[in-house]
Amino acid sequence: MAEKNTKPEKKAETAKSTKKSQGGTKEKKTKSKRKSVLVGCAYIQASYNNTIITLTEPNGDVISWATAGASGFKGTRKSTPYAAQVAAEKAVEKARVYGLQKVHVYVKGVGSGREQSIRGLVASGLDLISINDVTPIPHNGCRKKKARRV
Repeated sequence: MAEKNTKPEKKAETAKSTKKSQGGTKEKKTKSKRKSVLVGCAYIQASYNNTIITLTEPNGDVISWATAGASGFKGTRKSTPYAAQVAAEKAVEKARVYGLQKVHVYVKGVGSGREQSIRGLVASGLDLISINDVTPIPHNGCRKKKARRV
């Protein structure tokens, strides 16, 4: 019986809260304007199997991305330099809406699409400010296996 009493009270509370929000000031709906990003960052991850290009704002928010696989290449053709170039051009095409003009490029990985994807960015009309290699390199490697005692 107590359950029946609590449910109508909740409905009454929600009705009151909607009445409060409806009264007085009306909120105007405005179209969201796309940010204008002139300078950004391009992250290229080139593995043996695929190449991923991500274009971001300076603070790291992603504007657009593209991969060799998403560009229509399958299997071993994904790892080719041409597939990396096409992926870079697609990523830039998506970022054109935001007005991206200059980028800092960060290349990571050892794949065959490293240099060609940079050429794809330039061919699409982006100006490169800098190119950095951020491939992780082990300084001392893993701990060696314990010596076998005979």
